[in-house]
Amino acid sequence: MEDFDLYRTIESASQGVFKDKGSKFYAFAYPIETEDEFKANLHSLKKKYHDARHHVYAFRLGADKKTYRSSDDGEPANSSGPPVMGQIQSYNLTNIMIVVIRYFGGTKLGIPGLINAYKSAAADALEQAKIIKKTEKKIVAVHFEYPDMNLIMRFIKDENLEVVEQDFQLSCTIKLNVRKRDVENVIERVNKLEKATAEIL
Repeated sequence: MEDFDLYRTIESASQGVFKDKGSKFYAFAYPIETEDEFKANLHSLKKKYHDARHHVYAFRLGADKKTYRSSDDGEPANSSGPPVMGQIQSYNLTNIMIVVIRYFGGTKLGIPGLINAYKSAAADALEQAKIIKKTEKKIVAVHFEYPDMNLIMRFIKDENLEVVEQDFQLSCTIKLNVRKRDVENVIERVNKLEKATAEIL
């Protein structure tokens, strides 16, 4: 399967809203690549909307979609987090988080009402978003001695690799952004150069 590292996500942050019986549900969707990004975005939303009753969320990471979590944040069990996650799944997205913030309107919605509200708010945020295809990438560090710089730079140019960071001392390191499916091949080829070693970070 050649494209195991291909996935669908959203291009940029988007928002959605749903209102029912006075309660307002504001949904915020973000493209993310790490759990740290998720935590930072959630923290800033909780700070900004500190007066809201609930900050329900769901996120999923990785082209393999194996890292995911959802939270009802005080709402009845499975009434809010799972419906938000359900929207991520139905759009077949990953490297994404959605937070739905609820302002209570004074009238209880009941479990079916909550499920519908959180699902609808999340769906609205995704409808406003532009969905794109991306490839999962890994950072590969190439270590070599300064005199071998030309050899390494030629290799990077020939392979059309993306440099994200470089540190040229007596011992040098270049960090490359490599498509996941190509990582093993790139490491193997670097190691064959004899003058260099490579590792996944």
